[in-house]
Amino acid sequence: MKLGAMKLLLIHQNFPGQYKHLAPELARLGHEVVALTPKVKKPALWNGVKLLPYAISGGSTRGIHPFLTDFETKILRGTSCYQAALALRQQGFQPDVILAHHGWGESLFLKDVWPKARLGLYCELYHLTSADFIAFDPEFSQIDSVTEPLRIRMKNLNNRLHEEVMDAGISPTRFQAGTFPEHWRDRITVAHDGIDTDLVKPDPQAKLEVTQGRILTRDDEVITFINRNLEPYRGYHVFMRALPEILRRRPHAHVTLIGGDEVSYGSRPPEGQTWKQIFIDEVKDQIAPEDWARVHFLGRVPYDRFLSMMQVSRVHVYLTYPFVLSWSLLEAMSAGCAILASGTAPVREALTEDDTGWMVDFFDRAALVDRLCALLDDPATRARLGAKARRVAQDTYDLRRICLPQHLAWVEGLAARTPRAPRD
Repeated sequence: MKLGAMKLLLIHQNFPGQYKHLAPELARLGHEVVALTPKVKKPALWNGVKLLPYAISGGSTRGIHPFLTDFETKILRGTSCYQAALALRQQGFQPDVILAHHGWGESLFLKDVWPKARLGLYCELYHLTSADFIAFDPEFSQIDSVTEPLRIRMKNLNNRLHEEVMDAGISPTRFQAGTFPEHWRDRITVAHDGIDTDLVKPDPQAKLEVTQGRILTRDDEVITFINRNLEPYRGYHVFMRALPEILRRRPHAHVTLIGGDEVSYGSRPPEGQTWKQIFIDEVKDQIAPEDWARVHFLGRVPYDRFLSMMQVSRVHVYLTYPFVLSWSLLEAMSAGCAILASGTAPVREALTEDDTGWMVDFFDRAALVDRLCALLDDPATRARLGAKARRVAQDTYDLRRICLPQHLAWVEGLAARTPRAPRD
């Protein structure tokens, strides 16, 4: 089947998510693109994509075994999405291809509705049970380390059931694809979602207002740190514990942080608290008020403000557990930032030591401070690293020239496959 006349159904609990660029491009090419998502309350049209709502029915069962709690939420989403799909089929819609981020279970039963459709999954991560993963950071590891591998294995029920009906998968990094069992991998293509390197680029004139009347520019010593949410999985605690020494050694530096108060990954903080405030409280007494005034928590910000922060950055710090790769790291590369990152997977896939950035051990606060200060003192190295990082972003992760064509080719290949029927 050619990409010429297709009907596509897209599934994402937070649509568009990873389909932000692909979905509109498919619609622009003349395909009928429909998205099922609980994010909207009534039908709408977005960039040529028809958005249809579905409501999640049911709730968690009190007293259920804790190993099954996660899977039950996925069954609830899967059955709710199944009911919406049945209604869509009754209206005559027959997709040639279904694209789904299966991480929330929504696509569990769609092959039961449309067995002849090709199902392409966004394979973000398979949950591994090795100590390197479940106990990477002992401070926040599960208390019961004996049973934790069992819980994690049960968490993969959703992945395993999807493997039986998946026609093809796509994963943004080799590391993430490599977490899936070997018998999956011949069906998984590695292609990043892509960064708009024409939009995300250096700007010598960039300005960032951090407080009323205080504007930072490229002339200022600005250290940046960005997470979707400020939490241990992305090294927020490591950075904050290094902050007193950073401020002491860099008396003119401004530290700017972007990120929310919620939890995206990993364990939750004690009831009524946030990781953000917990680590502010831990270090604030070690920092003089005049130095604390140089620390700016910006919260969640519009994209143009996020971009301005990247563009005024003198050194961008990125820390993560071995996990999915944040778009923000690649955007920092595209913006020409000098990057200091943890030497964890999949960071090592995107950065090369002393070529496109510098790396440190995730837990080595002293090395983090020392290398940060060394980089701040070395404008020639910063310029070299930033320029090379941008070239790599353009050559490897550019949205329009590299990644979007890869995704379109993957969809075309998916459409040409003989669909796998659901198994009993």
